[in-house]
Order: sequence, then structure tokens, then C-alpha cells
Amino acid sequence: MAAEAKYSIIREVGRGSYGVVYEAMVNQTRSKVAVKRMHCNVPENVELALQEFWALQSIQRQHENVIQLEECILQNGQVFQPISHRYRKSDSHLLLIETCLKGRRCMDPKSACFLWFVMEFCDGGNMNEYLLSRSPDAQLNNSFMRQLSSAVAFLHRNQIVHRDLKSDNILISHRRGSPIVKVADFGLSKVCQGKGNVNQHRFSSACGSNFYMAPEVWEGHYTAKADIFALGIIFWAMVERITFRDRDTEKELLGTYICQGKELIPLGEALLENPNMKLKIPLKNKNSMPDDLCKLLHDMLAFNPKERLDAFQLEVRIRQISYGKKRQRSVS
Repeated sequence: MAAEAKYSIIREVGRGSYGVVYEAMVNQTRSKVAVKRMHCNVPENVELALQEFWALQSIQRQHENVIQLEECILQNGQVFQPISHRYRKSDSHLLLIETCLKGRRCMDPKSACFLWFVMEFCDGGNMNEYLLSRSPDAQLNNSFMRQLSSAVAFLHRNQIVHRDLKSDNILISHRRGSPIVKVADFGLSKVCQGKGNVNQHRFSSACGSNFYMAPEVWEGHYTAKADIFALGIIFWAMVERITFRDRDTEKELLGTYICQGKELIPLGEALLENPNMKLKIPLKNKNSMPDDLCKLLHDMLAFNPKERLDAFQLEVRIRQISYGKKRQRSVS
């Protein structure tokens, strides 16, 4: 990248439909960063890039379990222009950049136009790969559940609905020895306007990954509680190591589903077809989880969003469950 005086690309670490992620180095400090490049050549890509940009920019303070944006750079041809920094930002300036980007997005599709997101580097890969490469560990699962519930509560307090929570979009950092999860990939997120309860905002565009989508998302009428359903899928799959094979990537992914013959049906879709369906939790082994965790998962995966926990209730409940907690020795 032409901001090469500041950063050097080391290697590609991930590639999706809308962007490429690289491991890079800050030349001055020799510290590592992650750099995500999103090509703004068509309207859909521009919208995704801007949604991720506004979500990360709108967070006023850092949360340990949310990926931290260090800087965003606009590339227009061979010109690289820093447009935001975690310590410097002007909303009026950022709005001007958005207007210009949207205004030119289809005028010259051959010219290179990218948004580069410079973010903290996570050395442990994504949560899916991390967990599947290790033996099941209840204490680690408990730690990840607490961290993720705290992260989502933080996002919802800041009026951000992620809308694409899945184990592939959760990264792992070892910066402090113990693994720290980082919620990442905000391309489908929405920043809600106003300061009311985030759960009052309604969305109509169905988006996300099929196996993690709540029933109401399939219908196209949903709220922030869809994030809680996705977390419920992740937690259940994490505890029991339930996986499926993604048809597009052939990767083994953590996720729960309903079997209909040889077909795997996403849980949200199955519940939409049969709202009275009783979930079999636990699925594999009755001794794999205590009753309070079973009840928690049922409350996270409720068909009716009104009966489902919100992020703030989940943050409290997750600290009360017995699963994965160290037993204290009794002293006689």
C-alpha cells in the first residue's frame, strides 16, 4: 500500500466477498496490525464499507472484546488520504467523505477506490478455528461466553446492532496470555439513530449467515434481539461442539441446526416453520451442561423475540450460571 512509509504488508490472512485482510507492520514501531481493504467499485461494496466504518467510528471508548479501529485510509487511484484516527475525528469531515464516495462510486469503475481499515492485530485466528483445534474446555467456554455477552451488551448500549455474529467473525488475541475474544467484521452492522433503547429499532433487510439468523430475520422484521439468537447458536455449538460443513468454503463451522433427512436446516428457519418445536438442549449428552445453562440457551433461542433475553439481561445471567466455574475446595 502506498502508505508504505507508515505500513508494510506482510501477508494475506483472509479473503471474503467484499474485502481482503492482511497482516501488516507499523514501520516506525515494528508492531503488528491487521489491515482490511474493501474495494469501493460498486454501490453494494460502498455501502458495506461505510457501514463498517461508521460502526467502528461511533464507538466512543474502547471495549476489550470489540476489535479496535486504529485508522481508516481512503485510496483514490494512487492517492492515499487518512480520513480518521482513533484519537482524531470530525463527523462533519467524515460525512463529507461519505458523500464524495457515494457520489463517485459508479462514475469511473476502472479507477482504484478502496477503504483501508487499520485495526489491532489478533494472533489467534478466528474463534471457530481456535476452538476446533483444541479439546473441549468448560472453563474456556465460560470465559468466551462472558466476554461475548459483555461485548454485545456494549455494542447495544452504543446503539450498534452487529447483524452477522458467527464464530468466523470473532477473533482471538493472546496479548495478555489468556485468550481474549474480539467481535469483528461490522460490514452488515447498523448504527441506530437516537439514544433510546436499541431494542425498539426495527430492521427490514434480511441479512447475516443462514445458520445464525433468528426466525424473525428470515421474515424481514426484527430488532437487536436477533444478535442474541445468533449468540445462542454460537454458545450451544461451542459447548457441545456441534458443527456443519459450509457448502461454499467446505470449512467445518460451529453451529446448530435441525436435521430433515439428509438436509441441515438452519435453526431459525426451522422455528419459523414450526414455532412450537421443542429444542433438544443438550443435543448430545445430558451431562454436558447444567440445567441453568440449558435454561439460558432456551431463553436466548426463544422463537418469540419478546420472550428472548436482551443483551443487558444476558450479561447478568451469564455471570450466574454454574457451567465452567472452578469449584472451590471445602476446608474442614
